Amino acid sequence: MNPLKKFLFELQEMSYLTYFAATRVFRKPRYAAETINQMDSIGVGSLPIIILTGLFTGGVLTLQGYPTLEYYGGQSETGRLVSYTLIRELGPVLSALMVSGRSGSAISAELGSMQVSQQIDAMRALGTDPYRKLVAPRMLALFLMLPLLTVAADLFGILGGGFVANNMFGHDYTAFLTSVRNGISVEDIIGGVIKPFVFGLIIGAVACYKGLSTRGGTVGVGRSTTSAVVLSSIVVIIVDFFLSRFLQHIFGT
Repeated sequence: MNPLKKFLFELQEMSYLTYFAATRVFRKPRYAAETINQMDSIGVGSLPIIILTGLFTGGVLTLQGYPTLEYYGGQSETGRLVSYTLIRELGPVLSALMVSGRSGSAISAELGSMQVSQQIDAMRALGTDPYRKLVAPRMLALFLMLPLLTVAADLFGILGGGFVANNMFGHDYTAFLTSVRNGISVEDIIGGVIKPFVFGLIIGAVACYKGLSTRGGTVGVGRSTTSAVVLSSIVVIIVDFFLSRFLQHIFGT
């Protein structure tokens, strides 16, 4: 198949899958236990890697940015630099990429294994809707948990930046936090929370679609898992650009 046609076909199928999953969330039976399990797996399970990512990202932003700001006499704005960069851009994107690599790959592998072992067909034969039982809880969990993980990455990133500024450059904590407060606006926070909602849907749609479309036995599961991580990461980065431009247009910043 032509690569462009293949991309458009997959985009169409993922859009259908997202629509079917969204409409089935509000219909009975509602698999609340499955949704909670997925929220625990995605949210709590991803928290350590998100904390580490946030801490060291904030630290490296301070490490690289402080000397430059000091050269121009603006070292007092280090907190503004770290918070602005994390909340508006790096926090949502890096959290999405980490969750895509950890949870997106797990979802694709799990559904792919069920597909090649004909468990999906067995569910349909027994009258169970796979979209309602398998897809909807996973997409809902990603939709709800990724924004919370992003907030955690932002907070720990600011803490990491403040730690590096204080211990490596002797910058006062109070001055750093004052700069953070002065550098964050309501529009920044809203934009930084909107993005992970969209990214969560993207990761869920790609991972579930790749898992349910797995063919070729266990080898196919590996291909689907790799494809899910790569495709979701690329789409997140591309959508981030257009979403950032859209938010700039809405908020005028």
